[in-house]
Amino acid sequence: MSPFLLNTGLLVVGVGILYIGAEWLVRGSSRLATSLGISPIVVGLTVVSFGTSAPELVVALIAALNDNSDLAIGNVMGSNLANIGLILGITAIVRPMDVAARVVSREIPVMLALTILLFPLAQDGNLGLVEGISLFTILLFYLAFVNSAAGEEAPEVGQVFEEHQGSGKDQDTRVAGIDFVLVVLGSTGLVLGGTAIVRSAEFLAVSFSIPDVIVGLTIVAIGTSLPELATALVAAMRDEADIAVGNIIGSNIFNIAAILGITSMVTPITVAPTILTRELPAVLLLSLIALPVTRIGMRVYRWEGVILLACYFTITGWLVLF
Repeated sequence: MSPFLLNTGLLVVGVGILYIGAEWLVRGSSRLATSLGISPIVVGLTVVSFGTSAPELVVALIAALNDNSDLAIGNVMGSNLANIGLILGITAIVRPMDVAARVVSREIPVMLALTILLFPLAQDGNLGLVEGISLFTILLFYLAFVNSAAGEEAPEVGQVFEEHQGSGKDQDTRVAGIDFVLVVLGSTGLVLGGTAIVRSAEFLAVSFSIPDVIVGLTIVAIGTSLPELATALVAAMRDEADIAVGNIIGSNIFNIAAILGITSMVTPITVAPTILTRELPAVLLLSLIALPVTRIGMRVYRWEGVILLACYFTITGWLVLF
């Protein structure tokens, strides 16, 4: 078998393992947390949100540790673009979605603020320990605020969470053991899948003389965004659209604050000058477009989904071609 076919297959298999690993990690850790008496709303805001961003975190960490910062940051930029343009667009086309007021008034402004904050933080061409701590600290304050303000949301969110994951009260030792195994297998799958994706992506980039940041922006980003796409589609089809939109925007917040924050605390990320003049402004532009789209009628209509999808392909196409 040729190296090209072998690495293409490795990329596809890696994405599959990554997706399954994330699903197992979220399901197992969520049920373990509720069985320990942690409220569903807290689990939903932490374990589930972080779990859907786990693929991007693993890929970013492995890439950065392999001295491939372009692939790491390209994956984060591409994932944020895909979340808003591709995933929100496709989900709205499949089923128009109502938008909770808190998403427009709280989550989207936080997402925009973090995106803008990256400009001064990465101005010197490096995201290091100080920048990583700053980003992760912001995330912790954000989660603490959301948790403190979640009182009025807790009943309905808790009910939805328990329908999907099952109540922790019904668990016995055997079920808890199965969930622990799911966490271990899911974590292992994330590492194996992430390693496969990074290795194959690096090979394809070299073979076709494509910059690593572009590979991360497109193929890798779409692959690691599959958990968010699956979550959004399932939530929309179950008439839980506000959860779908909240997950998409929340994932973008996690991508910047948690993934770039944790990765840069582990190992410095080199930020190429073109990131600040091309990819980051593109993410900011699409993030700004999301504000009026979600605010008009507090609903994302099908025609707005078409606009988001068109914006995604236009912006991504421009980044790739020019």
